[in-house]
Amino acid sequence: MRRFSAEYLDRTREGMWADRTALEPLRLASRSSVLDVGCGTGELAAALGNETDARIVGADRDPDLLAYLPPDVQGVRADAYRLPFPDDSFDIVVCQALLINLPDPERALAELSRVASESVAAVEPDNSAVTVESTVASESRLAGEARNRYIAGVDTDVTLGSRLAELFEQAGLTNVQTARRDQTKTVAPPYSEADLEAVGRKARGDAIHTQRGDLAGDADALDRLRAAWREMGREALEQTQAGEYERRETVPFHVAVGDV
Repeated sequence: MRRFSAEYLDRTREGMWADRTALEPLRLASRSSVLDVGCGTGELAAALGNETDARIVGADRDPDLLAYLPPDVQGVRADAYRLPFPDDSFDIVVCQALLINLPDPERALAELSRVASESVAAVEPDNSAVTVESTVASESRLAGEARNRYIAGVDTDVTLGSRLAELFEQAGLTNVQTARRDQTKTVAPPYSEADLEAVGRKARGDAIHTQRGDLAGDADALDRLRAAWREMGREALEQTQAGEYERRETVPFHVAVGDV
């Protein structure tokens, strides 16, 4: 399972739950206890806390991330395949962007179901459906190529969000309901410090995966992609300096909830 820094999680999940409509199928108001598995720095746990007075526990295998949890969320170091709780410990067990990063999501879903007394819910993206619009003409095409190479190169299914309902039903969960929450991130003047750093990473070629093991393709193809990416980044930097750069990225997140 891949590991993520607190800075990465903050950047990629910023604004994710400004609109919590997609959480309505979780029926949080009726729950008295919630477990967030793979909670990271607690973005989902914080959103859940705004929708319920239930006891919320966050579980993650990385103790450094647990230190960032909101003060009202109890943190527990745990592996998604072997949760340290008895059967039926929580009314509802949830996860966000966890299953896509596991080599055996079915095994994890079975474990989440074991410790849930009522329901299981997951919020997962379909990375094959991400869209990018940009004032730099080549950025959308290059982002698409990098994304496709990433999907082909990683050893987990980072597109499974759109198949959550099927996955839940195969796991024996019933009354499966689904929703969708598109996360849209925009870059436009006036630029924030985070915007400027992101453009800088493009110009340096750091904004695509630097480990070739994450991207499918031979060395020559990946070198060409990185060179084209840096050129695109330099154009983005020039547009930013002129106050003209704009970018819009939309990541579709699918929500599923089913009863055990």
